[in-house]
Amino acid sequence: KMSSKEKIQEEIEVLELRANEHQIVLFNDDIHSFDYVIDSLVDVCEHTIEQAEQCTYLVHFKGKCTVKTGELKELKPRCSKLLELGLSAELI
Repeated sequence: KMSSKEKIQEEIEVLELRANEHQIVLFNDDIHSFDYVIDSLVDVCEHTIEQAEQCTYLVHFKGKCTVKTGELKELKPRCSKLLELGLSAELI
């Protein structure tokens, strides 16, 4: 059984991990087709077709969706690629 000190330490580590996580948020636009966005997410963010479809629908109906989380250095080139493809994405 973990001591309360160990438990607190573990919770802090989890929080720090989350704090280091950045997100790529994709925003809705009226330009690109669902298929284009789905293909882009599969290609750039390594989504499965199902993941990409879910994100695309969320973006369409809610206006935005987090499409990838991780470390800044890993997300930066992916976000740039989405922007190059003409999509509206932001790194937060």
